[in-house]
Amino acid sequence: MKIIHCADLHLDSRMTANLDPEKAKERKIELLNTFGKMVAYAAEHDVQAILIAGDLFDTNAISARARNFVKDRIENNPDILFFYLKGNHDANDTFLSTFEAIPENLKLFSDTWTRYELENGRIVIYGIELTKENADTVYTTLLPAPEPVNIVMMHGQAGEYRSKNAAESIDLSALRNRNIDYLALGHVHEIQEQPLPPRGKMRYPGCLEGRGFDECGTHGFWVLDIDTDNSTITDEFVPIAYRTLYEIHVDCEGSKTSPEIVSLCRDAIRSSGASERDLLKIVLDGATPIDCEKSPELVASLLRDDFYFLKVYDRTHTFVRYDDYALDASLKGEFVRAVKADETLSEDEKAEIIRCGIRALGGEEIAL
Repeated sequence: MKIIHCADLHLDSRMTANLDPEKAKERKIELLNTFGKMVAYAAEHDVQAILIAGDLFDTNAISARARNFVKDRIENNPDILFFYLKGNHDANDTFLSTFEAIPENLKLFSDTWTRYELENGRIVIYGIELTKENADTVYTTLLPAPEPVNIVMMHGQAGEYRSKNAAESIDLSALRNRNIDYLALGHVHEIQEQPLPPRGKMRYPGCLEGRGFDECGTHGFWVLDIDTDNSTITDEFVPIAYRTLYEIHVDCEGSKTSPEIVSLCRDAIRSSGASERDLLKIVLDGATPIDCEKSPELVASLLRDDFYFLKVYDRTHTFVRYDDYALDASLKGEFVRAVKADETLSEDEKAEIIRCGIRALGGEEIAL
């Protein structure tokens, strides 16, 4: 039996943190389409169940478009079971109210353990929606039998102990030795996995699509292939995101002009594997000399048309070779030596003052 494990889809996210209104609207639709692509993958690959481990939607204010899109995919795929466990962003039943009656293939959970049997009881799925009220009973009331393949669904931050914020805390130490074969988690927006002794593993699939630059990298879902005769699980991660977000650091050490920096950026982008459909955050690093002509705005303007979205952050610092000015009898030399001698300034402050001063002495416009 094949089962998909996904989580943190955050459908109907505003998407306005980096994007203009037009592209934000486009990305909202792309998130829905990626959910649709996952369901289509399930139908085409004989996947019989999809586990949604929380945060299907981003807020309580779900648009009719998003509600109806998900409703349509569930109702038009009756052979696929959808196990929907609500997360901390799925606070109420706005989505469920879209249905006149909950369809047979949509399986729900509550604040007590709910148990579903598949394959004549050879696979059992448990799930619970965490609250502050059930924090003290979550682990004592989970009692899977040793014989079936046991899958447990939860949404929260996993750790080796219970945190003070119990509503979003999962105590892995309390789930060991509980006959769990697969702990299907949601809440963390990147792929994470580790063993869950003695016989299982825990997994976060991350989100289906990265939405901001704290969600860079590959995104998709896990496909579990369960052999009920041998009680074994093999799995595969399936990337599905339409666009990928990249944070690319570019070492600008010693660069003196914006065109040089653009060339370094292009090399770094090429090495990253980013494509024209992707979203890029370029971070300029390293030490540049005080005579470096560096314009992050120009760098961004020369690169952004090649990608769906691109922004540039300047994290470089300026260095001064004081020996070059030690014997300089000009006003510039006097200025550099005066700044160097000021003990109230840090080295970074001295370098920036000297950079601006030399440009001003040369009659250039100063970019602060």
